[in-house]
Amino acid sequence: MITGSVVALVTPMLESGGVDWRGLERLIDWHIDSGTDVISLVGTTGEASTLSHEEHREVIRIGVAHAGGRIPIMAGTGSNSTTEAIELTVAAAEAGADSGLIVTPYYNRPTQEGMFQHFKAIAASVNLPIILYNVPSRTASDLSNETVLRLSQIENIVGLKDATGDVARARDLMALLPDGFGVYSGDDATTCDLLAAGAHGCISVTANICPADMALMCKMALSGNIDEARRADERLQPLHRDLFLEPNPVPAKYALGTMGLIKDFVRLPLIRLSAEHEETVKQAVAQCKS
Repeated sequence: MITGSVVALVTPMLESGGVDWRGLERLIDWHIDSGTDVISLVGTTGEASTLSHEEHREVIRIGVAHAGGRIPIMAGTGSNSTTEAIELTVAAAEAGADSGLIVTPYYNRPTQEGMFQHFKAIAASVNLPIILYNVPSRTASDLSNETVLRLSQIENIVGLKDATGDVARARDLMALLPDGFGVYSGDDATTCDLLAAGAHGCISVTANICPADMALMCKMALSGNIDEARRADERLQPLHRDLFLEPNPVPAKYALGTMGLIKDFVRLPLIRLSAEHEETVKQAVAQCKS
């Protein structure tokens, strides 16, 4: 089972609009050195929605090759087209990814049965561990606990990224899930609470900026040191909040830019962080680093 801090990695961009492949490799090395447990590529934070299919596959291929087995790679391969999601998931498996992270179908708003059949078809297409990703605030489709329980009976569907922020709902679900099925926070602000309730880790935006701190907080919580974990999390709360002042990953890329790790370029329709929020994000980074 995957445990600990999974960074939902940004995809560095060049001013020309292309992917910064060297920058991607530097970030991977930095996360390995910083104690991140798993790297998740081309998810929401990785701007998958504006990458071409060729770029999407190449980010996964280069990420897996550069990691070279030093850290597991989780590949975002979701789509609101089941056929497209299967194609991306198969490509990730062929590239050597260790798992696939698949978001609920967005925009077309399928029924619970439609989502069940969607994930079932993807899982049947590959011999790859699949993590479900529920983020209704973005997708307008909410994967119910009942549907997650049905999907948990499929052998290679092994986990859920829960970005609802509803800890009570997740606690109810975890009480019914089979052993070996992982639940991961996709909402940094409530990660510590979800870990205290029995979750197995987080898939985190904040980990882009403070990877060692997120990894340590997760380790504390998973080892039962919840009070210590909460104290560590207090320093991270401003960052959890302020990285969402504008659409993700705009503030995260700005923060990384101030740290000199990447340039803060994003792709339209996203634009770089507005001047009114720059100082707030800088202060949140400084508190995390202090």
